[in-house]
Amino acid sequence: MRMTIGVLALQGDVREHLRALREAGVEAVPVRRQSELDTVDALVLPGGESTTIDKLLRAFELDEPVRTRLRAGMPAYGSCAGMILLADRVIGGIDGQRTLGGLDLTVRRNAFGRQVDSFETDLVIDGVESSREDPVHAVFIRAPWVEEIGPAATALARVESGPAAGRIVAVRQGSLLATSFHPEVTGDTRVHRLFVEIVRDAL
Repeated sequence: MRMTIGVLALQGDVREHLRALREAGVEAVPVRRQSELDTVDALVLPGGESTTIDKLLRAFELDEPVRTRLRAGMPAYGSCAGMILLADRVIGGIDGQRTLGGLDLTVRRNAFGRQVDSFETDLVIDGVESSREDPVHAVFIRAPWVEEIGPAATALARVESGPAAGRIVAVRQGSLLATSFHPEVTGDTRVHRLFVEIVRDAL
């Protein structure tokens, strides 16, 4: 099945997500305006700074079109700041910060600390091929974590060791997927392949 997945191209690891999606076998295009959003079957919300992306979404008049598509069932994947944008509730946001919503969970912004507190670890992710035998190497950069998950969402991965042990860092709710970490920077495309399968099933 032919499909096109957009990457919101306002801030963050846009090129890296485009490359990972193309390696996963789908057409991938940057999205900066509604006319481009209208052509895609699904959307990736990359990392960056969630408050800045929120402001840019409004400045480019994309916030309501994206929100409308999400409510209509468009599949979406958010990494790091993208997870915050897809969350229904945020702890640690700034005054006036808004999200697109869709995921029944509460995220804590910058939960793992500042840039200097960035870290890497291996994760077993439900639904990701071979991750029990070959864990996914996850890179966390000023990352959020899931503080509380509602009944509509499902936890796919938790940190297994260290001060953040037990924290949820990957979730799914229907055709929405989100991770606290940045799979686009490691060269491992398995998370993107999982999202492609989610999009294929949704279509």
